[in-house]
Amino acid sequence: MSGHSHWAGIKHRKGINDAKRGKVFTKFGRLITIAARESGGKPDSNFKLKLAIDQARSVNMPKENIERAIKRGTGELKERTRIEEVLYEAYGPGNVAMLIKAATDNKNRTLGELKTILAKAGGKLVSSGSVSYLFKQAGNINVAVPEGSDPYALELKAVDAGAEDTLYADNTLTVYTEAEDLQKVKEELEKLGFQIESAGLVYAPVQKTILEEENKVDYEKLLEMLDENEDIQEIYDNL
Repeated sequence: MSGHSHWAGIKHRKGINDAKRGKVFTKFGRLITIAARESGGKPDSNFKLKLAIDQARSVNMPKENIERAIKRGTGELKERTRIEEVLYEAYGPGNVAMLIKAATDNKNRTLGELKTILAKAGGKLVSSGSVSYLFKQAGNINVAVPEGSDPYALELKAVDAGAEDTLYADNTLTVYTEAEDLQKVKEELEKLGFQIESAGLVYAPVQKTILEEENKVDYEKLLEMLDENEDIQEIYDNL
């Protein structure tokens, strides 16, 4: 639910790894710049910035890259071009409803590229409001569950800390919160000693659909093409 990341598979050529790493750093750098521009460059008083920095650190983004992105946002470094966040609405193969979040310095370029990617996979862009009603914004916190720990006990603690819902899979406990409660619940879980892997606001589906087998390959290809585009930040669907 926190977005798809199909680029993370093992690659056989170092050059490809380096290229992917550069794209990931670009994506997180843009998130940091936008957050710093909106509410200042101090993560202690800018929760959105703190989340972006935490995400950047999780992929080993160098400290100097993070600091440079913050300075671009606060105006200490002049931005060559202004980065803006845009949320696109689309239908993918099999009529999967999608919200695609981008951070771009050229809306026309990103729009054109997105239309091309969707068309190749049998999807299409739709007007604002066409699918967004199928989603609601929510807090999403991923917690590592140590070997030997009782996931059920951790779920109960998370609910006591203010979680609206939880989901356990693959040694990760996903904690969902109301959007406005994300910071409070995250801080409470940290006090309880939870090992938080990532946290952020996501678009959670309120109505879900099932993708037919005949459309699964095309949908996977679409996700891979979207992940290759450095303007695309997150992809949400109602599967």
